[in-house]
Amino acid sequence: MITVRERVKEIQAEVRDGVVGPERARVLLAMLTGLLGHCFEAVRLADADYAAVLLGYLESGERVHLSRMRAELTPEYQRKREAKDTRDLVVELMRSLKYLLRAMEPARG
Repeated sequence: MITVRERVKEIQAEVRDGVVGPERARVLLAMLTGLLGHCFEAVRLADADYAAVLLGYLESGERVHLSRMRAELTPEYQRKREAKDTRDLVVELMRSLKYLLRAMEPARG
């Protein structure tokens, strides 16, 4: 089964490496719009998991900056970063495709 992150990478490669016409750009934009919802959910869940890890370190009585540093070495932090990076990539790809579609519109006026 393909992950959201893998699907986004495929779309990124297609946009970067291929000549995307208006119809394909619309399809990719629709796909990215759907994937964005999954990204928001992944970020929300990853943030909660990381917060629980950080809280565990803070409750141990460690200094705040050391707790944060330790928490940032965990898989939960890595998942949080990947989720946010994927969300940001989806947003940027959507912006690029919207710009591309606007540039392909016939001149008005």
